[in-house]
Amino acid sequence: MGRVIAIDLGTKRTGIAVTDTLKMLANPLETVETKNLITYLELYFAQEEVDTIIIGHPKALNGADTQMTQPVLNLKGRLANKYPDKKVLLVDERFTSKMAMQSMITMGSKKKDRKEKAGNLDKVSAAIILQTYLEQL
Repeated sequence: MGRVIAIDLGTKRTGIAVTDTLKMLANPLETVETKNLITYLELYFAQEEVDTIIIGHPKALNGADTQMTQPVLNLKGRLANKYPDKKVLLVDERFTSKMAMQSMITMGSKKKDRKEKAGNLDKVSAAIILQTYLEQL
């Protein structure tokens, strides 16, 4: 049984999270430069069995598209073509960055650390997107 991987696509950095093998827990995995995302996924898929790819679907509060909606849709199409054996799904990502920041604060991350480690925010956001998907199952 394969894992589920989640992607929080950004213009510069992309957060990645993954489930355990039982698909019960969402764990932050990595933050990669967006330009290196496909290479990272190729290497990861060669090492780990993944059967579902979740991508955060950016929408404005009123449901309208954002500037990242089209790049996300492009990525979804590209991954679906490249990996026809994997499900590629979109999950609403509204509020995930705020939720990730609040989680980091709750866990005791200092303001200075949160600013310096913006990559942590990206992978925690991906974990929240993934957890949202798991809860919908």
